[in-house]
Amino acid sequence: MSRITGQRRVFEQLVADALDALPEEFQRHLENVEILVEDGGPPETLGLYHGIPQTERDGAYSGVLPDLITIYRRPIESRARSGEELAREVRITVWHEIAHHFGISDDRLRQLGMD
Repeated sequence: MSRITGQRRVFEQLVADALDALPEEFQRHLENVEILVEDGGPPETLGLYHGIPQTERDGAYSGVLPDLITIYRRPIESRARSGEELAREVRITVWHEIAHHFGISDDRLRQLGMD
């Protein structure tokens, strides 16, 4: 196994751990959501939510492609100086993007100290 492959597997496990750590009340409402890990993305972007937040869905919401949450590995890794910091940054990023799925804005996340 190459070093990059090993790093990616560790990172993907951290993303899975962050999802597992979500409170059950949120986990059960993560319907039609796909979470991807990519090595890099737009400059200074750790994660990106693309979809229709649950707060904006109406009764006709069905038969649509899954919402997509992309977590960018390299930018997050570049912020962390230890394994614990990496796990923390991954969890914050995953939860931040999931918050967007539930309709919570960046402004509100800043108010809650989750920026």
